Amino acid sequence: MTTTAARPNAAVSTSRGKDIAGKTTIADSVVATIAGIATREVEGVHTMGGGAARAMGAVRDRVARTSDPTRGVKAEVGEKQAAIDLDIVVVYGTHISEAATEIRNRVASAIERMTGLEVVEININVRDVNIPGESEEGEEEVRVR
Repeated sequence: MTTTAARPNAAVSTSRGKDIAGKTTIADSVVATIAGIATREVEGVHTMGGGAARAMGAVRDRVARTSDPTRGVKAEVGEKQAAIDLDIVVVYGTHISEAATEIRNRVASAIERMTGLEVVEININVRDVNIPGESEEGEEEVRVR
């Protein structure tokens, strides 16, 4: 179920000299997309999602040749505030607490800048560590290149 955030808009004057009022709603999926993109930009984040969701997402990504920016993201949006839960996989050697601080800063900044919503909570669940050179969950070794 998608909840929406009602963002009251101030009356806007147009070139017609008439004020236009209205309400803007922001869906959970919009906030989740913003959070997912901002999280993936942080150095040390290998991928997002946990376990079965990550494996199924990898298959979907290969078939569709695109990735889902909301994988590993859950957003709850109210009228003026948002809370985010993130499931991530970090690259081995990443200083996890520093990466988590950077994720919180980037996600909160992007959501607040783009939506005007106050971000009240960002929970980060580190689900796994990626060791470079090892095959991904669900990937088969390629025998012929």
